[in-house]
Amino acid sequence: MRYIDAFNHFFPPAIWKRLQDIGGKDIAKRMQGVPAIFDLDERLRLVDRFRKDNDYRQVISLGMPPLESLGDPALTTELAKIANDGLADLVQKHPDQFCGWLASLPMNAPGAAKEAERAFAAGANGLQIHTNINGAPLDDPRFFPVFEVAAKAGRPIMLHPARGSDMPDYKTETKSRFEIWWAFGWPYETSAAMARLVFSGMLDKLPELRVLAHHLGAMVPYFAGRVGPGWDQLGKRTSDEDLGALLGELKRRPLDYFKDFYADTATFGSRPATVCGLDFYGSDRVLFASDCPFDPERGPGYIRDTIAIIESLELSPIDREKICFRNAEALFGMKASD
Repeated sequence: MRYIDAFNHFFPPAIWKRLQDIGGKDIAKRMQGVPAIFDLDERLRLVDRFRKDNDYRQVISLGMPPLESLGDPALTTELAKIANDGLADLVQKHPDQFCGWLASLPMNAPGAAKEAERAFAAGANGLQIHTNINGAPLDDPRFFPVFEVAAKAGRPIMLHPARGSDMPDYKTETKSRFEIWWAFGWPYETSAAMARLVFSGMLDKLPELRVLAHHLGAMVPYFAGRVGPGWDQLGKRTSDEDLGALLGELKRRPLDYFKDFYADTATFGSRPATVCGLDFYGSDRVLFASDCPFDPERGPGYIRDTIAIIESLELSPIDREKICFRNAEALFGMKASD
């Protein structure tokens, strides 16, 4: 079977070195212990390990942290150019392992949309954007030009969660404990960003926009009842603003917008989550992805487990091909396989 791994992470050499120079957040503790995120030889060996039994290739993107969190607009613009040039170079030099790349943007800079245009001209297959921009929601008017560029280019926005321990889970505390900010906070963060895109009217303003929500649509499939019949009653629980009027301004049910998102199979090896997500989105909107290399084995675990889950599902040959590679080819503008 052919597999296009649509969402996984790698730092090209030049951006990795630059991040070490500026002391990028979390780079030292988390990333240094995962060689496949920055060591090219290690990463190529890892990909080749799965190419022995399958036609397996990756669409690569940067890992955390978001570039916009690392400094002022001048610095983040520099970082984005270094990163995007590095990703493009890797895809050109190693097409057997890397079949595409996602551009990162200096979202805190006025020129973020211009960098998106430059990246698309250089061959980027999509944009990786985080679910908030230094705490600001994605429907902030400052960021609309980036979404507009993606829509016009026919390339997807890939939503990656961003949330830290500095966002507490309780009002009486100053930080989130026990990595709750990650385990439960990241799925919530992604779901909240999806909701802001829906209720802000972004998807009506840009009907050609395609957005993929990492980790199989986060909370949305499991909470389909709240997203559907629950949000059909938008405004019933609110007295200080007329949300019912907002509901009337949308062209469709909230549930219909949420079903228009794309999602990926990066569920950390959870078969029940995969079944739930596929049931909600259907085989036309789910892409194979592993979130490599952040498994306990530092690379192979999530790839192996995700392939095993897909192989265990009762899918028609057509649906299996859609999930494994055809949806990715279509979404990323790649040449379709025979």
